[in-house]
Amino acid sequence: MGATDTAAALEIAVDLAAIHAAHARIRSHVQRTPVLTSRSLDAVAEATLFFKCENLQKVGAFKARGACNAVFSLDNAEARRGVVTHSSGNHGAAVAWAAARRGIPAWVVMPENSAEIKKAAVQGLGATVRFCAPTLEARDTTCAAVLAETGAVLVHPYDDWRVIAGQGTAALELLEEIPDLDAIITPVGGGGLLSGTAIASRGMKPSIRIYGAEPAGADDAWRSLQSGRIVPQTDPRTIADGLRSSLGVKTFAVLSTLVDAIGTTSEEAIVQAMRLTWDKLKLVIEPSAAVPLAALIERKLPVAGLRVGIVVSGGNVDLDRLAWQH
Repeated sequence: MGATDTAAALEIAVDLAAIHAAHARIRSHVQRTPVLTSRSLDAVAEATLFFKCENLQKVGAFKARGACNAVFSLDNAEARRGVVTHSSGNHGAAVAWAAARRGIPAWVVMPENSAEIKKAAVQGLGATVRFCAPTLEARDTTCAAVLAETGAVLVHPYDDWRVIAGQGTAALELLEEIPDLDAIITPVGGGGLLSGTAIASRGMKPSIRIYGAEPAGADDAWRSLQSGRIVPQTDPRTIADGLRSSLGVKTFAVLSTLVDAIGTTSEEAIVQAMRLTWDKLKLVIEPSAAVPLAALIERKLPVAGLRVGIVVSGGNVDLDRLAWQH
């Protein structure tokens, strides 16, 4: 109860100015990713869609933004100790990449069942990887052990204001390019991307609608906003491996304050959306990145006739195990 009470009362420590500062800090390191459109996908969604292509970001995911902002926010004394995080893949790769850019060590705790492509990416970027059982408890316990052993600085995958500010820079760029959006949608797992997006978007355009999308088999964010308290993710069942995390105290505070609704979607729609994006936009995206479009395919969010921005979160796919191949 204590954590949820704290979350409900927590002051949001990031504003639009902090996201502009993050953008200035990271802009020389990250890509300014393109925004693509497709009349075919507009017809499917019955809306005008603008896809912010973070699958083309450094390390193949939006996570580069938050990790880079966190790592480059450290003072020199902190940076010398290195950084540690836990991640199923994309955030771990992003922290490893950002640490390498700054020339400091990184340790990444990864579930042993993480996708092979994501394990290889983190190791290839020079991080020291520690594997753990595929539970949130095991992640936290192993991460705490590494922190005690190394004295490194924790860069939480999503419940970190520096990370949230960095993630918000994608929406900042999207609204600079397409200022007349009516709504913006991102996937939601731990909530860092949706939190940063909500803060940036509301700051730039107070009338904009903010939506999240998540798998029905990992719908803790939807349950949390419905109940007004954090409902932990205990048994996620989804191919969207990047969306299996529970909300954090900070992200719950942002989402419960700024997000209009969360749409949940079936596994079948996620695969359909992934295939459609590959086919119509010629973009390789991972299942987690397909979830917003899947929610629109299943009419889970009220966006008919609107101009809608979608943050395409990542494109790290194991090509030997595609979601539509059995």
